[in-house]
Amino acid sequence: MKKEVFNEIGKEMKNLGLLFLIVLVIFKIAFYKENLIDIFRNVTSLFWLFVLPGYFIMLYWKKNLEFIERFIIGIGISAAIIGIFSYYIGLIGLNLKYQSILLPLLLITLGILFSVKNNNK
Repeated sequence: MKKEVFNEIGKEMKNLGLLFLIVLVIFKIAFYKENLIDIFRNVTSLFWLFVLPGYFIMLYWKKNLEFIERFIIGIGISAAIIGIFSYYIGLIGLNLKYQSILLPLLLITLGILFSVKNNNK
């Protein structure tokens, strides 16, 4: 069973990597005058802020939804959660520069924990 889990995780990481490359190429075409390193940094930040937290949150519904469905829904859920949490954390007084690191990390951790808890049932 462990080998199956690792094969499945590897397959999904390949899909995420492929989507990252596709978005990188699309951004390079759209912003053809920009430096590749700047585009890479922007795409990486978008993936860190919205795609990865949403993907890990949606792991809970892995059995019910396909990869692309979880990917698309996860982006919207992640953007909503990060937007709402950023607002309220800003009201509390946490500096904005820490939110872009802490909030995605928190959502990724929660997504992994809920996924593991769901698989143990």
